[in-house]
Amino acid sequence: MADTSLASRTPSTAVPEAHPETPPAGAPRTARRSRRSGPLKIVLRLLVVAYLFFLVVWPVSLVALRTFAPVGDTGGFAAFLSRVSDPAFGYAFGLTLTAAVWAVVLNAVFGLGISLLLVRYSFPGRRLLSALVDLPMSVSPVVVGLALVLAYSSNQGWFGPVLQALDWQIVFSTPGIVLATTFVSLPLVIREIVPVLEEIGTEQELAARSLGAGPWQTFRRITLPAIKWALVYGVVLSLARALGEFGAVKIVSQGASFNGETATLLVANRYGNFDEATAYAAAFLLVLIAITALVVVTVLRPSKEQRS
Repeated sequence: MADTSLASRTPSTAVPEAHPETPPAGAPRTARRSRRSGPLKIVLRLLVVAYLFFLVVWPVSLVALRTFAPVGDTGGFAAFLSRVSDPAFGYAFGLTLTAAVWAVVLNAVFGLGISLLLVRYSFPGRRLLSALVDLPMSVSPVVVGLALVLAYSSNQGWFGPVLQALDWQIVFSTPGIVLATTFVSLPLVIREIVPVLEEIGTEQELAARSLGAGPWQTFRRITLPAIKWALVYGVVLSLARALGEFGAVKIVSQGASFNGETATLLVANRYGNFDEATAYAAAFLLVLIAITALVVVTVLRPSKEQRS
């Protein structure tokens, strides 16, 4: 009898049954929110696509259409080939490719070194150096060309007497075009490599050093494989930027046919002289080279990363 009364006074500790089929309290609100955000996402995507179409795709496609449009009795791909075979056309693109290749090589080597210096070392003036790296992106290319003339001109440049003594001509020659192209495309390699170096950290490099690897061996086997795609992508962006440079090159070059006329100057000169067919052909070829390089890197990059 005592046991029964004691049991009746003991509070019940039974756990209520769970009902898995009952949705959480916030589920209907989340569902309504997702249904509302569905049309919003579609509208935003359409706006972005329309923005890119009217800003990039449509103007570039018009250049392509004008390239193959008939001019008089000639037109189509045969006319395009005849314009491309012009000796002045070949000289301009040869000079452009020469300057772009030199600029890419210099930016790849020194950009990689500057990136390692900014990320792996602490020193006075590090933030100032990082700010100076972005200077070519914020300064007008025309100002860059004028600054190069004031610095390297044999007549009035700061290094003019030295250049005259060595019989070197920088401005109004190929070295000046290379300098201008290198200057304007400098930040592209660095700004691709620096975030990757910050992300991978220094643990693997320190481990390699502790196992007896030297600085060069550590860089070749640890650092370089980790940043290879950032380096490649930065090089491609630098190449595309170098091929399309106009303002700085316009100042430091003679800009005449067979005398310092790059591909972009060829487009401007022929368009100004009412030879629009050749101008469109040169512009189309520049766009085609840049787009091809970006597409190749974009297609190859994920597959290479998955393999590694």
